[in-house]
Formats: sequence, structure tokens, C-alpha cells
Amino acid sequence: MSEVFDFLFASYKEYSTFQISVEVVGLIFGTLSVIFSARNSIWVYPTGIISTIAYIYLLYQWELFGDLIINAYYFIMSIYGWILWSKKDKEHHTLLKISSMNAKDNLICLGIFTISSIFVASVYIYFDKFTAWWSYIDNLTTALCFIGMWLLAKRKIENWIFLIIADIISIPLYFIKGYTLSSILYLILTIIAIFGYLSWKKTLQNNIQPA
Repeated sequence: MSEVFDFLFASYKEYSTFQISVEVVGLIFGTLSVIFSARNSIWVYPTGIISTIAYIYLLYQWELFGDLIINAYYFIMSIYGWILWSKKDKEHHTLLKISSMNAKDNLICLGIFTISSIFVASVYIYFDKFTAWWSYIDNLTTALCFIGMWLLAKRKIENWIFLIIADIISIPLYFIKGYTLSSILYLILTIIAIFGYLSWKKTLQNNIQPA
């Protein structure tokens, strides 16, 4: 049992109690954020903001600049999404409903992917961090998460697809980096995200009026 524990958490011997506590806070609120998102609740944003602040601090300490950029972007998009989701009509009904991507959204997502990939690659090159194979995968997951968060703010159901792919890639990636708690978090997020997609899909189908 101790051998399994050492295998999973040996890297944490080098971390301070404060760093571990911050990661736990990020894990808890990150999980809550995805749960609220799956429930189509606006609480996805305040809980997500707390999680991103925790991870921005940790990722700066770990020098994982691609992931840091993701969380900084999450922070900005959380505020943007919070504003959009808060808008209501005169009857206090939410104006922004769950919907699917259209041709314009496809073009915007392609632009987000291209710009974010170039930007993150430039950051890694500037800090001379393109020294490991996972740097390239980190660039890919960053681009996928950028698209997913923008689609979430727009309440597009396809946000789950991009985030699920990014989460699945992140599970082994974080474990290899030595961040077991975050790896476990992404495993949990993947499971919740699958249920979130199914829940949103059911809501979207119920909202579609017959011709």
C-alpha cells in the first residue's frame, strides 16, 4: 500500500504544505465548477474563478506556462460568460439558451485554435521551454481548452466535446509531470463532462420545437 502511495504522490515530498493546500482548493472548486456547468448553472463561473486563481499561482511556481495561460484565459472567459449567462428578459428568463454551433462558430473556433497555438508556442520558445515532448501536447490542450471555454460562454453544446478531449489528454500528462492530484481531477472532470454533455443534449432536444 505504501509503495502505491509513494508511486502516486512521491513528487509531493518536494512541495510545501501551502502549495498542496492551494492545489486541493483548485481541485475542489474546479470539480464544483464542472458539476455546475453540467447542471447548466451560472455557479459554474464563481467556482471556476476560484479554481483558476489557485492554479494560476501553482502553474507559475511549476513553470508550466501553457497551462498558466489556459487558466488566465479561463479567468477572463469566466467573467465574460458570467455576464452573458446573467442577462435576462423582462420576465426574468435567461436570454442565452443552449444551442449548437453554426458556420460562423466553426470559423471562430478555427481562428481561436490557430491564434492560441501560435501564441502559446511563442511563449514556450521565448522562455526556452520547448525542451520536452509534453510541451507540444500542452500546446494542443491549450488550444482545445480555449475553444471549449469560448463555446461554454456562448452556451454551445459542443464545448463539452473539446473539453472532454482536452481532459482525457491531460490525465496522463499531469501524472507524468508529477501532479497526481491534478491528474485525478482531470479524470473526475472527464466523467462529469460526459454526463454534462448528455444532460445538455437532452435539454437541447427538449427545447427544439417541432416544425
